[in-house]
Amino acid sequence: MSTPRPSQSRRARASRRRARRVAASGSDLTDAEWFGILEAWARCAYCGADGVALQKDCVLPISRGGRYTLDNVVPACRSCNASKSNEEVTVWMRRRRLDEPAFLVAWYGIAASLRAASGPPA
Repeated sequence: MSTPRPSQSRRARASRRRARRVAASGSDLTDAEWFGILEAWARCAYCGADGVALQKDCVLPISRGGRYTLDNVVPACRSCNASKSNEEVTVWMRRRRLDEPAFLVAWYGIAASLRAASGPPA
């Protein structure tokens, strides 16, 4: 009988820990909201990459108290999502020499318009 490779078991444990953190965070992003976010941004929110697969990224990471919500999720390319990890977004953007002010203005404007379109909270 062969034993599982250590990297697989570490990966599985990390995945289970992350799933528990996400479940405990009170995340409430619906599929419709995610598709609205994708449509509004239409590219990676951080580097502007177009025509690549986009992933959900929490601007304020779950490990730092963030949640998957309309106000906290932006689309990110795989490279930016992996690079940012659980870092604070403005520090990470400065280190990567990305356009932090343009991101913050766009993020605020898009989040406000999506909130207004979704109506008052239930």
